[in-house]
Amino acid sequence: MGDALAMKPCRRCGEVKPLDQFYWHPQMADGHLNVCMVCVKTREKLRRTANLERIQAYDRERGRLPHRKEANKKRASRYIGKYPPLKVTHPEKRHAHIIVGNAIRDGKLKVKPCERCGYGIGIQAHHEDYSKPLEVTWLCRPCHGERHREINEERRRSAA
Repeated sequence: MGDALAMKPCRRCGEVKPLDQFYWHPQMADGHLNVCMVCVKTREKLRRTANLERIQAYDRERGRLPHRKEANKKRASRYIGKYPPLKVTHPEKRHAHIIVGNAIRDGKLKVKPCERCGYGIGIQAHHEDYSKPLEVTWLCRPCHGERHREINEERRRSAA
């Protein structure tokens, strides 16, 4: 069923693509959705944009559910070591973030606009090397996410 060389046409865009370009779906004959990932993502982005207020309200309510609060608390505790388990998953990252926060508070480091797009609100400090905590690149949230996707892609390419 999941032959790597198998191809399939997308019902939406009509392009013939490999099966790995389609989401898995147990009720389809070949085990994959009839619409490619690119078309699904485009459709979902449009749907979310058209219904943004309703979806944001739903997401806020869902985030307040007790089991989700507990899961978030556990996930955060692994990162910051605040609640059991006290073992911090990424101590070098946590240490660098604390140093940057203290430097900003003490006026030793000044937050600047995003170095990629120039946006000036919600700026984050990006570390290329956590062993050098005060060497940061100032990025807005979207650019920061993009930088981490670039880093992950570089890692995947070098591992292959």
